[in-house]
Amino acid sequence: MKMGSEFPICKECSEGNLLPLSDFGSQGASIHYKAWVCSQPSCGYNIKIRNGDVYINEPISNGDSHIPRTRG
Repeated sequence: MKMGSEFPICKECSEGNLLPLSDFGSQGASIHYKAWVCSQPSCGYNIKIRNGDVYINEPISNGDSHIPRTRG
């Protein structure tokens, strides 16, 4: 795999690509590649890092119920 040119194939469905997602930590620092998710919505494979632990195939929501935090 060449970084920047294509993403790895999903090992779960072999049809989608694993797409990297980033987030922000509790102190506002960016966390790159915190999660990888399959590009095929019907697959739903995902792998995430939270507090140093690795989680595989957690439920995925569309974010409708998310309430953004205000930053002060």
